[in-house]
Amino acid sequence: MDQWSTFIQDKWILIIVAIVVLFLVMKLVKTFIKWVFVLAIIAAVIYYGSTYAGGLSGLKTTVGNAVADEAKQQITSAIVGEGKDADYVKHTDGSYTVHTKNIKLDGKPGSDDAEVSFMGQSYKVSINKTIQKFIDQAKQNQ
Repeated sequence: MDQWSTFIQDKWILIIVAIVVLFLVMKLVKTFIKWVFVLAIIAAVIYYGSTYAGGLSGLKTTVGNAVADEAKQQITSAIVGEGKDADYVKHTDGSYTVHTKNIKLDGKPGSDDAEVSFMGQSYKVSINKTIQKFIDQAKQNQ
């Protein structure tokens, strides 16, 4: 159903043109051919609408990227506010975990990436200056 609503929103002018052409064919053509034209136009619009994916895939990608960016921004904001309460735990395999009441960060020394759990979701983030400062603050809190 989303496909049809997207098709109608994106191609409304095509639908109006098809309706106008249908009325012209109905008024001007008086034979059996009129119904062949009408059915062909309707079939073409239905086929085009049923296979339409133009704006839908781009919309999913855009929304997905916006959600991921917003989540990373929220994580960064939470990290800045909770650094003083962070606990640092070093594991026997060399990896570490930094956690607060809202955030859990798992990483490995020397790696540029870490996994952050925030609000019940896990995200892979690159360790930037803010996240490194959060890790360093947690080490100092020990």
